[in-house]
Amino acid sequence: MKEGKTGRVIFFRIFEDEDLLEAIKRRTRESKIHTGYLFLIGSLKEASLGFYEKGEYKRITIKEPLEIASCMGNISLREDGELVIHAHMVVSDKKGNAYGGHLLDGCKVAATAELILIEAYGIELKRKLETRYNLYLLDI
Repeated sequence: MKEGKTGRVIFFRIFEDEDLLEAIKRRTRESKIHTGYLFLIGSLKEASLGFYEKGEYKRITIKEPLEIASCMGNISLREDGELVIHAHMVVSDKKGNAYGGHLLDGCKVAATAELILIEAYGIELKRKLETRYNLYLLDI
């Protein structure tokens, strides 16, 4: 267990045709946030979600207009200092069918996405490679 305090709360708009994951990473870096959490809603032209199985993420691609019903995650650093956005997202199509999974690159924003970054301070979250799972997991 690690404990910290809530710092800055920063709101962003992500624009049409931006890659959602890259946009989140860029805004997180620009804000100099290394530990925290995020929430996001909006719309997508297409989505790429991951389902973890046997040491890798199986990619689920949905190529149609979607609403982001929910997206939340945490912000940390890998042991080599690389920024990690670990987020899960649920999207829905025009019939109300829901799809969920790990947020991957390849999600193209439609009209907008609204991002809230919440900084944590007094705490540093690091991720360490656990070879058993082939995943960088929180070192807590």
